[in-house]
Amino acid sequence: MKWRKGLRAAIGVALCIAGFALACATPYRETTVIVGAGGCRLVTDVVDRGNDDTQGYVVLFHGLAANKKIMSYLARGFASQNLHVFVPDLPGHGRTPGPFSFERAEGCADSFVRELIARRAIDPQRTLLAGHSMGGAIAIRVAARVGVAGVVAISPAPQRVAHGVPPDMLPYTNPPPLPPHTLAISAAFEPLGIRDSTRDLIAGESAATGKYLFMPGATHVSVLGDSRVVRASQEWTAETLKFRAAPSAPSSLPLVGSLAGLAGILLLAGPFVRETMGMQRPSPQAAAADQQNVSGAPPAVPVFRALLETAAVSLLAVVLLGFWDPLSFVRLYNGAYFASFLLIVGFALLLVHHKSVRALWPTKISVLLLASLAGFVLHLLVTGWLDSTFTEAWLSWARWARFPVLFVAALVYLLAEELLLGPAAARGKLARVLLALTLRLIALLALVLGIFVLHSGAILVLLLAVYLALFFLFQRLGMDLVRRQTGSAIAAAVFGAILLAGFCLVIFPVT
Repeated sequence: MKWRKGLRAAIGVALCIAGFALACATPYRETTVIVGAGGCRLVTDVVDRGNDDTQGYVVLFHGLAANKKIMSYLARGFASQNLHVFVPDLPGHGRTPGPFSFERAEGCADSFVRELIARRAIDPQRTLLAGHSMGGAIAIRVAARVGVAGVVAISPAPQRVAHGVPPDMLPYTNPPPLPPHTLAISAAFEPLGIRDSTRDLIAGESAATGKYLFMPGATHVSVLGDSRVVRASQEWTAETLKFRAAPSAPSSLPLVGSLAGLAGILLLAGPFVRETMGMQRPSPQAAAADQQNVSGAPPAVPVFRALLETAAVSLLAVVLLGFWDPLSFVRLYNGAYFASFLLIVGFALLLVHHKSVRALWPTKISVLLLASLAGFVLHLLVTGWLDSTFTEAWLSWARWARFPVLFVAALVYLLAEELLLGPAAARGKLARVLLALTLRLIALLALVLGIFVLHSGAILVLLLAVYLALFFLFQRLGMDLVRRQTGSAIAAAVFGAILLAGFCLVIFPVT
């Protein structure tokens, strides 16, 4: 047994070391500057090959809930053509402070391009504007007002009511005429009619100088690391700026390194949590309370009843949030709505099972402190790693200030979830995880109903559903480990709430 633990630790450490070496190895020069423009102070990465022999310029805008670092693969693809690439964090994203709104993001992007022109950092006749999702729509809108050589719009956000997209889901309306020399790219699997609306951009007169490309097998997010998208963008740039170039996608090794290191951290996370929580054994009362049918411990709620209750209170929460968002003061785009949803659903479930709530409480303060320590350390390790290799995930003080409210909302929901799941001994390990994930899927479906039927809700939850699913899986595994080690539902909920609150602060823009 000891040799297995040692081997697991050695593999985890080796993955982290190798991953860091791969993630940080790049032939490109990347400099971070702050550009003040129109009342906006945009933290910007400038990416190039490290020489002065430039063939042109690209201004690259990220999408909603993204940041400049996650655009690195595309930026390096442009830079490999001896182009100077400017990638700003839009307001409320990454390192740039808020507030965020779609209007302010567009206004700051417009001022940013004009400021670069005024400083002669770019030549508009040798410049392309590019962007993904929201950034793609911004690139089109800014290019229509500022004369540039062309546009690369990757899965641009819709700007017209069409293909089932209701008007209240449009980030921008009144779309301008499509700028000349626009390349529009969409993936096979796009949400909210983006694929069809992107294809519609290249029609009529715009087809004379524009081009539409369809990427089979790609998703709205995977296009950011798709070599086909990079090569198509390189070909379009060379054609528009009239220089010869052999399209060649940058190395994917930095992305491989980032994922390898993350896998290493996750391998080490289990033993870390086990050892941390093993420092404090559960009290006799907590241990007894977490055994099946012992000392008046609340029994596990039957599966069908748990599913039905979760569905009912989730629908109720979505209806209530259509009239009133109690946590709107948190000022996170979609994040306040999501936190309010967790709070209402959790509170309602605890109210339904109020007679069983008291049995959750016998827990030592030292156990809660260790669970909190484990949660914070894991959050800092994962976000620190991602921030240094893949995406800007390190929280600013402005985001940390919102942590207490999100923590409380997550804690209420996760306490209710622990109550529905029952004692650790009441179900098998796999059955417990599957039931918890099913309960969360039901809640997510209620949120989707709120988006498409009630025309309210957190659209980002849908756009980031894959990442939420992966996070929920690993978070739930960690919570179950804490529950088994301590016998405490509250300790498990505290551990999970720290991770969930931190995750929300990473992905939701500051408004």
